[in-house]
Amino acid sequence: MIIRANDKASYLNKGQIHRLLFIGDIIGSPGRDKVCTVLPELLEKENIFFTAVQGENIAGGIGVTEDTAKQLFKAGVDCITTGNHVWKHKEFYDYLAHENRILRPANYPDGVPGRGFAVYEKQGTRIGLINLEGRVFMQPKENPFKIGREIAENMHKETCNIVVDFHAEATSEKKTLGYYLSGCVTACLGTHTHVQTADEQILNEHTAYITDVGMVGSSNSVIGFRKDEVTKYILLSTPQKFTVAKGDIIANCVIVDFDVRYGQAKSIIRYNF
Repeated sequence: MIIRANDKASYLNKGQIHRLLFIGDIIGSPGRDKVCTVLPELLEKENIFFTAVQGENIAGGIGVTEDTAKQLFKAGVDCITTGNHVWKHKEFYDYLAHENRILRPANYPDGVPGRGFAVYEKQGTRIGLINLEGRVFMQPKENPFKIGREIAENMHKETCNIVVDFHAEATSEKKTLGYYLSGCVTACLGTHTHVQTADEQILNEHTAYITDVGMVGSSNSVIGFRKDEVTKYILLSTPQKFTVAKGDIIANCVIVDFDVRYGQAKSIIRYNF
């Protein structure tokens, strides 16, 4: 279901415009099952060129494992981005270090496993992905603005088609980064809060932006987890294990059309399946 209708423009048939599908935070097995079931048909239906997903919660609602990542790759995902929960399962670190289709935030200190950005080639076109983590209301990291800009500028040596996943809490921080990187990247897409925002737009006639893409999880939940457990935690302020909610699974994502000659976004729409 498309939240805001946007007719397929004729320019899609001219070979200059490609489509990026970016799926919001996938919550546990219900989210994975939804993506793996629907994605193959969706890719063909919407003429998707490249698919990225925010995957830091795909394993039991927190973290990533090798098996859960491979399920998404098998379904047609090209790149998995992550965030602060990527370090939950230590047995995953070796796979993270060697699988270049999984990114962790680039503004972590030197020495942590994995990579924070990569350039992929598909159907003769190169597209770069950068993963960053915010600092407002989150654990302190290296400056995502400085690091993100440096990576993007260097990446232009290989491609002008660059997409940023900014995994951050504060709307103001996300919007500021969007403007800071506008003109330098094709898209700056926010993740982490699990609630899809209604502010999709093209910044400075170049960069697709949305504060938060949303999640793939139960609509009858608190950001994908059982309401009763979250409520108990809020009321008692005592440690509480959160269980992934099931039923009424909705998948929030965005589709970005971009001109591969200039790395310029032409449209961004919210899309639910």
